[in-house]
Amino acid sequence: MAKPGKRQPVSIAVPASIANLGPGLDTLALAVTLYLRVRVRRVEGANHLQFRFVNLELQGENLIDRGFRRLAGEREFPSLDVEVETDIPLRSGLGSSAAAVAAGFRIFEAVFGPQPVSTLLAAGCELEGHPENVAAAVLGGLVACCQRADGSVIALPAAWPRALRIVVATPEAQLETRRSRAVLPASVALSSAVGNLQRVAVLLEALRGRNYAVLAEAFRDCLHQPSRSSIVPCLEPLLAMRHPDLLGVFLSGSGPSVAAVATRHLGQVAELMARTFRQGGVNCQTRIVGVHPAGADGPAA
Repeated sequence: MAKPGKRQPVSIAVPASIANLGPGLDTLALAVTLYLRVRVRRVEGANHLQFRFVNLELQGENLIDRGFRRLAGEREFPSLDVEVETDIPLRSGLGSSAAAVAAGFRIFEAVFGPQPVSTLLAAGCELEGHPENVAAAVLGGLVACCQRADGSVIALPAAWPRALRIVVATPEAQLETRRSRAVLPASVALSSAVGNLQRVAVLLEALRGRNYAVLAEAFRDCLHQPSRSSIVPCLEPLLAMRHPDLLGVFLSGSGPSVAAVATRHLGQVAELMARTFRQGGVNCQTRIVGVHPAGADGPAA
């Protein structure tokens, strides 16, 4: 990656992510083709980051700044002008905060050079509180994650068939991750835990083997979606949707977006999701997205 200059800005694009995929709570995430984009150039001075937000209003903490400074520590750095725009709706369950943290990491790398992936993942998990969204934003593709007792993160690539596309329906309501996590139970029945373990294993193997017939069952969840149905509009009827080409439906991350997987007739699936939201008195925006491939630096072609 080229270093930013005063006349030659560096452009960076970081993908959104869909976490959990139903049963994989804090374990699975998929990078998708919505992007947070930054343009970085050097300016006079040192140790100052100047941000300009093009198409969004900053809500809460600047996580791009926080990600950069988490890696920089006490190190001196050239002052930078950072222009930010995004396709990723905020507080929507599409990994906007993880993308911001990862963008901060990428800006740091543009100045100081590539960092070990293990360093980025551990720092991202520390800032986010869970590893999967940052892992997908950093690595691309589908990732399966595990956090060790020392805080380090294992993140392994997993198969995602190119034929599988995703429709994301985002209602006109934001939902803070903190609130969505607050409704989760402190303990769960053994049968629920076992059910999710079974489905994560079946899901990963079904994706690897292109066995789409079992995906509807593999995307089911017993741990977090039942609790979150009380704060996510229309979640229960959306999870119950049926369409000949629909392979599975699940909450996107902590919500309120909901994701559906299909190989064809994506427009029909999108309309079905929008109609289900409307029947519940809720407007939504639907997006048909692909997967940002593993190892890609920017938007897929």
